[in-house]
Amino acid sequence: MFSLRLPIPIENTLITPPPKSNNNNTYNSSLCAHSYSSYSHSQTNRFLTVRNVALQKNGNSVGDSKDTMMQPFPEELNAEPLPRHVAVIMDGNGRWAKMRNLMPSAGHQAGAEALKEMVRLCASWGIKVLTVFAFSTDNWVRPKVEVDFLMSLFEKTINSEIDVFIREGIRISVIGDASKLPSSLIRMIKYAEESTKENSRLQLIVAVSYSGKYDVVQACRSVAKKVKDGILDLEEINEGIIEQELETNCTEFPNPDLLIRTSGELRVSNFLLWQLAYTELYFDGALWPDFGKEEFVEALSSFQQRKRRFGGR
Repeated sequence: MFSLRLPIPIENTLITPPPKSNNNNTYNSSLCAHSYSSYSHSQTNRFLTVRNVALQKNGNSVGDSKDTMMQPFPEELNAEPLPRHVAVIMDGNGRWAKMRNLMPSAGHQAGAEALKEMVRLCASWGIKVLTVFAFSTDNWVRPKVEVDFLMSLFEKTINSEIDVFIREGIRISVIGDASKLPSSLIRMIKYAEESTKENSRLQLIVAVSYSGKYDVVQACRSVAKKVKDGILDLEEINEGIIEQELETNCTEFPNPDLLIRTSGELRVSNFLLWQLAYTELYFDGALWPDFGKEEFVEALSSFQQRKRRFGGR
């Protein structure tokens, strides 16, 4: 978790929540000059209409998340085996927007709504961990205006959902390299992690400024420092030692049972490279904003038909 990687002490006291986001703060006002993040009201309405139609297609409510957290268990699935840990590469937001003649920011907002639905489904169906690839270390090369919008969207989404997470027993953890993140986002992450750390219904792990290679490198550095400091002997280093230093050590189930990638791309794109060693892979052609209940049920059904041998017969 970021709270374990940042030079910010966590006191054993209640944390004062960051102020609610508003349109007058410095971070958001810096985006107002860009059409990327301030698209017209007509485009906003088109985005909402298109997204709501997609949700209704899958039989989902388009109301407040407070009213839709509990989702009935699908008749198409067996109670067992279900993956304990599902990881998702949420791909296709930009293409989703482009196909509808919308600004890319509308695609990212639609993607955030799809994530909220995925959280509701996982919490309702007994999945214990959901890890999502929100922003790669490789994504920092994107245009600054897009990166700024995404950072703002991350902060706003956490801010808007934190009360639901607390009430519904959802724990949030954020992994990745925090060194480039805005300070306001770091504060929001710290508050969210501390406020939900005792929750156990579902753990939502959000990978921001993360890559699988980065994770292995930072783990190796941590192990090397322990050897240098005399805490660990060279001969003691094994797979278990490395795994303890990976950023997914924030969860009881660090290795995903199922990885889902949307948009039709057939690669893992530098995500959880160590942790995916024995993960079942599922690729769906739907763009992420269109990935809903029906598509998730198909992915889980595919998982339940697999035979997992982990190297055995």
